Amino acid sequence: MVDVGAKAVTARVAIAEGRVRMKPETLALIKSGDAKKGDVLGTARLAGIMAAKRTHELIPLCHPLMLSKIAVDLEIDEALPGVRVRATAKVAGQTGVEMEALTAVSVACLTIYDMAKAVDRFMTIEGIGMVEKSGGKSGAWKRP
Repeated sequence: MVDVGAKAVTARVAIAEGRVRMKPETLALIKSGDAKKGDVLGTARLAGIMAAKRTHELIPLCHPLMLSKIAVDLEIDEALPGVRVRATAKVAGQTGVEMEALTAVSVACLTIYDMAKAVDRFMTIEGIGMVEKSGGKSGAWKRP
């Protein structure tokens, strides 16, 4: 791992997003709450939060962080059609939380896929990436 011991402790925030594209019928099933495996959106939210907390166990050389916040927001988008996923991670520390936010989004998207794959194997997971970050030596960054 990279030695971050000499870095200043600063408030750091990272926001990532992604989406799961699916058939309109699949989205309607998720929206109605009638999926065979249960509450797709609630389960995906919880999976994303749990994954963010374990990022250092999943990604080699990531530092274990004491997250002060991880929020996973899921939005049904009829125009896509699909679900938009956004994760916000916060920490006061010596290294950033981008990987935690990205991991939360990735696992939430995978959970949506897993819970609906029986009715729609053509779903795609798309556009996972950073939206913005702040804190640390490099300061604030936002996707244009």
